[in-house]
Amino acid sequence: AATKLASAEKLMYFCTDQLGLEQDFEQKQMPEGKLLVDGFLLCIDVSRGMNRNFDEQLKFVSNLYNQLAKTKKAMVVVLTKCDEGVERYIRDAHAFALSKKNLQVVETSARSNVNVDLAFSTLVQLIDKSRGKAKIIPYFEALKQQSQQIAAAKDKYEWLVGRIVKNHNETWLNVNKKMQNSPEYQDYVYLEGSQKAKKLFLQHIQRLKQEHIERRRKMYLAMLPQAFEALLPDLDEIDHLGGLAKVEKLLESKEDFLKWFVVLEETPWDATSHVDNMENEKIPFDLMETQPAEQLYEAHLEKLRNERKRAEMRRAFKENLETSPFITPGKPWEEARSFIMNEDFYMWLEESIYMDIYSKHQKQIIEKAKEDFQELLLEYSELFYELELDAKPSKEKMGVIQDVLGEEQRFKALQKLQAERDALILKHIHFVYHPTKETCPSCPLCVDSKLEQLLSSRFIPSHHKNLLSDPNVDRINLVILGKDGLARELANEIRALCTNDDKYVLEGKMYELSLRPIEGNVRLPVNSFQTPTFQPHGCLCLYNSKESLSYVVESIEKSRESTLGRRDNHLLHLPLTLILVNKRGGGDCSGETAQSLVQQGQQIASKLQCVFLDPASSGIGYGRTIKEKHISQVLKGLLDSKRNLNLLSSTSSIKDLAEVELRVVLCLMCGDPFALDDLLLPILQSPSCRPSPCGGAGAVL
Repeated sequence: AATKLASAEKLMYFCTDQLGLEQDFEQKQMPEGKLLVDGFLLCIDVSRGMNRNFDEQLKFVSNLYNQLAKTKKAMVVVLTKCDEGVERYIRDAHAFALSKKNLQVVETSARSNVNVDLAFSTLVQLIDKSRGKAKIIPYFEALKQQSQQIAAAKDKYEWLVGRIVKNHNETWLNVNKKMQNSPEYQDYVYLEGSQKAKKLFLQHIQRLKQEHIERRRKMYLAMLPQAFEALLPDLDEIDHLGGLAKVEKLLESKEDFLKWFVVLEETPWDATSHVDNMENEKIPFDLMETQPAEQLYEAHLEKLRNERKRAEMRRAFKENLETSPFITPGKPWEEARSFIMNEDFYMWLEESIYMDIYSKHQKQIIEKAKEDFQELLLEYSELFYELELDAKPSKEKMGVIQDVLGEEQRFKALQKLQAERDALILKHIHFVYHPTKETCPSCPLCVDSKLEQLLSSRFIPSHHKNLLSDPNVDRINLVILGKDGLARELANEIRALCTNDDKYVLEGKMYELSLRPIEGNVRLPVNSFQTPTFQPHGCLCLYNSKESLSYVVESIEKSRESTLGRRDNHLLHLPLTLILVNKRGGGDCSGETAQSLVQQGQQIASKLQCVFLDPASSGIGYGRTIKEKHISQVLKGLLDSKRNLNLLSSTSSIKDLAEVELRVVLCLMCGDPFALDDLLLPILQSPSCRPSPCGGAGAVL
């Protein structure tokens, strides 16, 4: 049946958040008349309202209940604003409901959207008994369930946003369209609304932006020490600058400043478009004004000071070694340490560094002691006159020699190297009775050997000169391929073995040697194997690590690919030699065992069909990474290849020369500090001076 509702003061619309202030808002009254009403929600505000007495509200509700009860319609008591509810008001409301025939009470909060649907579903169940009875949940339990539901929906929504949004420049409009059909998005919006969904999106965008800025900041800070090393390497220039402002001014004055830094019109850098300019990796100059940059500068300054102090410690230690009377040839480090080390040394450098310096110093003083001992043996030459022809002294004779020399300081200097001292004595005896270039104590700086090289380089027949001037005859063009300085350094070692005009003596014959060290990309013209003026006859490939071996293989393959299909494709058959060389000081190469590198080199040599030479002996210094015999072996192989290709023409024999009218005998001592060129120059520059056909390698006429 229709129920007549009439109330001149009943509003159709009013602001539910501002009860008690209805007069401040626009009002529209409900029209009078009969309406079909099936049930009532009797609402009681249990919050602490301004200028409102709860007891009076409850009295009003009680009167309203009495009027509604006459209609005999279903009724549910709804406690509103439970999120701000007063405990006494809630108890009194429940007591009121119990006093009215056990009215069902639903505790709600519209703001938190707790039990709002439950209030209506409870009323519907009372109206329609066929429906299942709704379970009434207390406010705080319902709030907990809803919070868990919202938290789960929020986690799923945030996962969805994280999966879709990877760039901090994404917009809500674009992302919102992508997420419309996703259940994670729909569930969260249903529970919390689209504004909160947008808020979480914006928080994710802000987080992405901060992470991006932080990555860029770390990259810039990682580059900053390199910039300091490049622009401010001199401690004297910055040691007393003071404030960071002076440092910035000094940086700006450097020629390469713009290579490292960029000065932005707007600052700070993380609020400008420079953040998203991925192609420009230069450091924003205003970053220098931050504390991390200042700390890095201070660390750079401290590093330079420490390096200077360590260098001073090295110099002081070397001076200590040179002046200490306790440091003698062959004395072990364990015995010498207590005499030369002090607390300052230990404070600045590791003991291994001092041991290395000491080892080098020992090598120097041992070599000097051996030279001095050799001079001593020459001074006492009469001790070696009465030996047997086989030059093997008896124990008694060795005892006599040691007794005579024992009082000499040069003999005592090798006291800790007795085995080497005895070996020097035996070597000297062997030289006295068999004086040859090979037994000379100064070998390979024996005067006879140097004289042969000098004369062979000075006297080249005219028909030989004509052949050497031809780039295809008696000329060796050698490519040296290596990475990280290997090619250049070997080229310098080979040039040191050549004459002043780049001639190389091989099996008593002179060859013009042209070297082309290559260490970069062979596809670039500057690193090409072949040029208009350089036609390679062979290639020497060097490696000392897995990386340098890979570089050699890639370079050879690139060079061969560049000649495919060309008429002058001789690079495809260019003779190759692969050699494993030692690093400075010898030993393991970058942690890789020599055996492993040898095996890899042999495999590559088999693949490239080239010669593989065993590495230099361990312990040999860097200046002897490849022995002279290896170089000669490589050059002989190239000459054989050239002869097979008819690139070398045969040479005619030397014509007979005129008889000698004047003979000059010149005696030089091995080890004398005189250059042969200077001593023999007056003779060798004579136009009538030429090799003797019968006088041997060291004779001229």
